[in-house]
Amino acid sequence: MREPSEVGLAVKRLQHRHHRALSKALSPLGLSVVQWDTLRHLDRNPDASLHDLAVLTFQTDQSFGSLAVRMAERGLIERVPGPGRAVRHRLTDEGARLRAEGQAAADAIVAASFDALTPEQLDDLGALLDAALGADPTA
Repeated sequence: MREPSEVGLAVKRLQHRHHRALSKALSPLGLSVVQWDTLRHLDRNPDASLHDLAVLTFQTDQSFGSLAVRMAERGLIERVPGPGRAVRHRLTDEGARLRAEGQAAADAIVAASFDALTPEQLDDLGALLDAALGADPTA
């Protein structure tokens, strides 16, 4: 029987493999994984706040604020005033283009990673991960 720590390590190794492969695939686009992840979340959450994007990308507000400024300077996102002191973020046309190209690379990487699984096994794995995430009150 596998120990939970072994399973956790396998999940982390798979995530690390995806991260390395995606870093390599995004490099020709001039994007880091964190930048692409920001574009991906903005595509799904237009007008998201800095704090919301920091949470979605696993960063602090301060580190995400620096990243957002650099991405705006590159023309990948726009920072627009929101209610009160809030700043909202939107994809530019260039950001949307690079997000789509990065998404194609990410989809190929993840699909290849799970190629050895049958569709049923993939469904089972997804359900098991959902159950494990649901069991964690800090998630």
